[in-house]
Amino acid sequence: MQFDFSQVQDIDSFVSIPEGAYTCRIAEVREGVARDGSPRWSVRLEVSRGEYTGRTAGWDSLTWSDRGIRRVKRVLESLGLDVRGHVEVEAHDLLGREVRALFHSEEREDPHTGRRVLRLRVPYAGYAPLDGPPISEAPARDEELEDDRD
Repeated sequence: MQFDFSQVQDIDSFVSIPEGAYTCRIAEVREGVARDGSPRWSVRLEVSRGEYTGRTAGWDSLTWSDRGIRRVKRVLESLGLDVRGHVEVEAHDLLGREVRALFHSEEREDPHTGRRVLRLRVPYAGYAPLDGPPISEAPARDEELEDDRD
């Protein structure tokens, strides 16, 4: 057998929908720890309306650190939680909640395998409540550079 592998890309793609904004529900939450030791919740966003209903849109992380807490507040508010004042929330409280999320593709090298990986990610300000204004598809803002998701 002869085959020219020079045209085969060495990239693992985990993209199951096109880039763009989708209504999603939180389908899974995994609790973990960020590199700095802060609690981190990894959430799986599943498309809940439209042509791609049921497909995993992507994973995102909420890092409960001094650096990441502004984004946590923004995401929780977009999910419909009241974030004024003292809030008590558990990871499982997010399950089933819906939100509009914007997804952009991102290519990275997996530090464990050295292979390139293509995934969809939600930018810093990529969440909006279902009844809120449309999500901006503008390029990342400066505050996204401070994102702390690991």
